[in-house]
Amino acid sequence: MSTTVDPAQAELFSGMAAEWWDRKGSSALLHQVNPVRLKYICEVAGAEWQLDTSARRWLEGCEVLDVGCGGGILSECLARLGGEVTAIDAASDSIDVARSHAADQGLEIDYRLATTDVLEREDRRYDLVTCMEVVEHVLDVPAFLKSLRALLKPGGLLIFSTPNRTAMSFGVMILGAEWVLKLLPRGTHDWDRFLTPEELTSALALADLDVFDCRGINYAPGTGFALGPDKRVNYIGAARPL
Repeated sequence: MSTTVDPAQAELFSGMAAEWWDRKGSSALLHQVNPVRLKYICEVAGAEWQLDTSARRWLEGCEVLDVGCGGGILSECLARLGGEVTAIDAASDSIDVARSHAADQGLEIDYRLATTDVLEREDRRYDLVTCMEVVEHVLDVPAFLKSLRALLKPGGLLIFSTPNRTAMSFGVMILGAEWVLKLLPRGTHDWDRFLTPEELTSALALADLDVFDCRGINYAPGTGFALGPDKRVNYIGAARPL
């Protein structure tokens, strides 16, 4: 087992695997926020690489790694955009679900029950690495971030998202989502593990990654999730190798 993987968290997400593609189950919020994540990836990667992201398969020829892929919600979108996608997760049941769903959709995605340090030892490198809602679940954040850096090609991009550690995020994600509304199982998140944007930016810098863009992911009843300036609950950012 990798030193960055929390076995309890891997077991928890394995227990939720059957609901990855249930848009009304415990993964409902992930399905709702996925278009916002994809929009951010298009905007940032398009500007950074000077690509026309309006093209149907604008990721054609790009090697993509989706870290902590779960059931493949984001992985499938990246594959449909033309990316050569490798997707990894530490929960075996999630990988099984992801493989089955991708096969049903006719998508070629290399799903692996693996961790970033395994790929690092294999000397793998990618143009784009995505890491959505993962860093708050790992045991050794500095080691994890260094492994992400090692997996990037020169000129590559890391796109990450994670909850902020604020009173508002505790109210929304712990009390609201887990305890009151029961949208997620209790224990899905540990608020003490959340990182502020400043903390994560500093940690990424120590891993030789430069954060050049960071925005909030905001929710409004009736309109849903959108990118915005308010980072108090959740934020998404981009980093390039130094």
